[in-house]
Amino acid sequence: MERVALITGASKGLGRAIAREYARRGLRLVLTARGKAELDAVVAELTSTTELVALAGDVADPAHARCLVELAKARFGPVDVLVNNASSLGASPLPELADYPLPTLEEVVRVNLVAPLQLIQLVLPAMRERQAGLIVNVTSDAAVEAYPTWGGYGASKAALEQASRVLAAELAGSGIRVYVVDPGDMNTQMHQEAEPGVDLSNLPDPEAVAPAFVRLLDATAPFERIQAAALLNPSS
Repeated sequence: MERVALITGASKGLGRAIAREYARRGLRLVLTARGKAELDAVVAELTSTTELVALAGDVADPAHARCLVELAKARFGPVDVLVNNASSLGASPLPELADYPLPTLEEVVRVNLVAPLQLIQLVLPAMRERQAGLIVNVTSDAAVEAYPTWGGYGASKAALEQASRVLAAELAGSGIRVYVVDPGDMNTQMHQEAEPGVDLSNLPDPEAVAPAFVRLLDATAPFERIQAAALLNPSS
């Protein structure tokens, strides 16, 4: 039976690229993002490749999160693969922490930490029952490096990484694998919003990075913090 993957932030950038790769692999997809028109375009593109369903909304909204998991179960069955890709950058251009608006920081943490954990809690019971599952949380080098002006976003991703480590320890021996994946710098709209006016044309497109997420489908390690480039070029 084909695995069922739930991908957040799937309307553009890395999320859309992962959806394309998983569709080619034969996974059935449940996709979500805030932008309905862009999400509908992804569905139209992939509908001839695999079975999929999409629901636009805010992944940090508990009601929307529950709807996603219930939709997956109703259409395809329990979620086998959860890719927490949706992220909030926060204020643009990025402010220094001394001037960071705290309500904005709360929103960033809500989207980048609380929302992934919320979805994890919703899919875990079925994964535990089947003693199998894959949880992939998309992180950033800003979680481990002190880049000026990236403090709000980086702190939220650092928290996501630590939560992932603890989760993996708690799930040891359950058959459920947890990974955090740093895709590296990419030429995306989100990166452009972070650094307006900077030429990103020399950076890889998300399509070059997405195959790393396919490699994770068959990975066996219980937990790793993974650089996507290392998965794609294991000898480098």
